[in-house]
Amino acid sequence: MNRPSPGARQYSPLDHVLINADRALRTLFGRPQTTERRNPAAGIMDAELSDDHRKHVARLMRVNHTGEVCAQALYQGQALTARLPETRKRMERSAREENDHLAWCEERLRELGDRKSLLNPLWYAGSFAMGAAAGLAGDKWSLGFVIETERQVEDHLDDHLEQIPARDEKSRMILEQMKADEVRHAQIAKAAGGADLPAPIRAAMKLTSRVMTRTAYWI
Repeated sequence: MNRPSPGARQYSPLDHVLINADRALRTLFGRPQTTERRNPAAGIMDAELSDDHRKHVARLMRVNHTGEVCAQALYQGQALTARLPETRKRMERSAREENDHLAWCEERLRELGDRKSLLNPLWYAGSFAMGAAAGLAGDKWSLGFVIETERQVEDHLDDHLEQIPARDEKSRMILEQMKADEVRHAQIAKAAGGADLPAPIRAAMKLTSRVMTRTAYWI
């Protein structure tokens, strides 16, 4: 039986609820708590873009920012209901790395002179509920949910990389690092015992993602 190391703090269920409430407020309204990694676009000169291109790239980055808000909610919901401490730790580390993505997208949005989606609180709430439900279903299904989510995000990032002008190196560097992280998160979840989700669930996830991306592009 695994015992906590001496001096390790043990959190009660109420502690976890309060911690997640704090993280939700930081995700939606505050400054994201990032890891030690720096923005991959730091030091790169901004490209000259036409008004139409700048507006389109900004909207794509707004979609990516909303996607990272959803990722935070999913991971936090899963960590809250994960049954094994090892699974919770994996979820929490991945969530911190997704926080890097959130911060990078937010910074790029400011540089492009645009705003975050007005519907982020709604998407956060829905994603948190989905993550918590996945966690309650069991760790192998929760990890499988991570695998499928990251695969769909990878496809989504590939699509955005095709649309962003080649000369916009700042946006491209951010998305390429995000893609590399998503691939690694999926690999970690698979190695930890994640199960492949049933086809109807994968289809429902794709439909939900499509609604989110199209809505966040405009609102």
